[in-house]
Amino acid sequence: MAKQTFEQALKQLEQIVQELESGDLPLEQAMKKFEDGIQLSKFCSNKLDETERRITLLVQDKDGNPSESPFDANVHD
Repeated sequence: MAKQTFEQALKQLEQIVQELESGDLPLEQAMKKFEDGIQLSKFCSNKLDETERRITLLVQDKDGNPSESPFDANVHD
């Protein structure tokens, strides 16, 4: 089985939310979807935390201190 990406997990989570919001699922099926959604949410959260740590490492100054500055979208277009 291929390793799941953040984008795949997020898409699955969005689908689960739509299914749960429809109200058409039997209780047992809704509970299973909810459990799956919780796992996907944790996966996405962990991926975002990991990405934030990687970015922090990339923007450290020569002394190893993180260098933070506001993101300017116009500079990166």
